[in-house]
Amino acid sequence: MTITVLPRAVPSPPDRPTVGNADHPMRKVTRQVAFEPGGWTAERKAKVAELFDSMASGWDERASAGETQTPLLDALARGGELNGPCVEIGAGTGRATGPLLERFGSVLAVDVSIEMLRHFREPAATAVLGDGAQLSVRDASVGTIVLVNAFLFPAEYDRVLAPVGTIVWVNTLADNTPIHLPVDDVVAALPGEWDAVTADAGWGLWATVRRAPLTLDATTR
Repeated sequence: MTITVLPRAVPSPPDRPTVGNADHPMRKVTRQVAFEPGGWTAERKAKVAELFDSMASGWDERASAGETQTPLLDALARGGELNGPCVEIGAGTGRATGPLLERFGSVLAVDVSIEMLRHFREPAATAVLGDGAQLSVRDASVGTIVLVNAFLFPAEYDRVLAPVGTIVWVNTLADNTPIHLPVDDVVAALPGEWDAVTADAGWGLWATVRRAPLTLDATTR
């Protein structure tokens, strides 16, 4: 495992919100579904869907598009080569989907919450109700999987990702994000050998994670 750390290119604004920490209930769920077989149960899926259904009507007022897009845009610009097709997991109302459409031309936007998708605002994308743990796509058929504050399902993403594909991992509030894993844990959770490029950007952080070796010049740990 090699993690290449790029220098910050996007300054952090003052007054970063504090909405999640190590004790947040979603933090425990995030770690369990990434590392524990059977951690994503039908009951847990239903509870997560119900939670996000309840927040859908005011979702776009909870955070600005800039907060969501700043680390994603930095990842798209500096994270290395990214190929389609693109699947966005946990797409919500589409706050992050616009930049993905500009980059890839088409996006399959997946969310477990039907109410979030009723507020989806990017008609050019294909938005579907679905579960990131069981994607309705062929093996090795996806070029890029984008996770903006979304759960990591290692075995499923390994299944659908092309041999030279990429996972784009974004936490918009870095370690204050409720659905958060450190980049080291993202890489460690995936089956097999993976490398990553990562950087802080705005209030958040991002990583691009690949099976293929990386050759970018930066500090490596």
